[in-house]
Amino acid sequence: MDHNLNHRQDELVEILPNIRRFAYSLTSNMADADDLLQSTVERVLERGLPDDVPLLPWCLRICRNLWIDEVRSRKVRSDAAKEPAVIGEQVLMGEQQVLGEISLGEVQDALRAMTEDQRAVLELIAIEGFSYKEAAEVLDVPVGTVMSRLARARSTLAERSGQNEIPAA
Repeated sequence: MDHNLNHRQDELVEILPNIRRFAYSLTSNMADADDLLQSTVERVLERGLPDDVPLLPWCLRICRNLWIDEVRSRKVRSDAAKEPAVIGEQVLMGEQQVLGEISLGEVQDALRAMTEDQRAVLELIAIEGFSYKEAAEVLDVPVGTVMSRLARARSTLAERSGQNEIPAA
């Protein structure tokens, strides 16, 4: 095996927790997040690890696209009610100013109140530290859309915590 391939595989192993958190932000369910993580890694390995792209944004985009495909197939297969979100671990480690002032239950309620799009933007920017431009590229939306989704996510956190305003990250 070539040295660069080994390096890219090591890099993939290092970013697995990041991909898992992002998958959770999309699914709101750890079991689905783990399945999505596995599917993402399988797809990445099937396609090969490119040398010329930053690996994390590339993997997150694959993860997002797989989730979109899964959501579409679920709608076709079943009209069954969605399972309630199960939070087995605290996934929001960013925005400590905000989260330090509200309880985990309030965070869970706020996350459930957010759309999938808002949770994904919050994960990318507040937790992964992506720029608005990088998040827009991963989500395949304009930067303005990222900004408005993040503003709505912060507003939801503020409403659920009884605060009037959430400071920008």
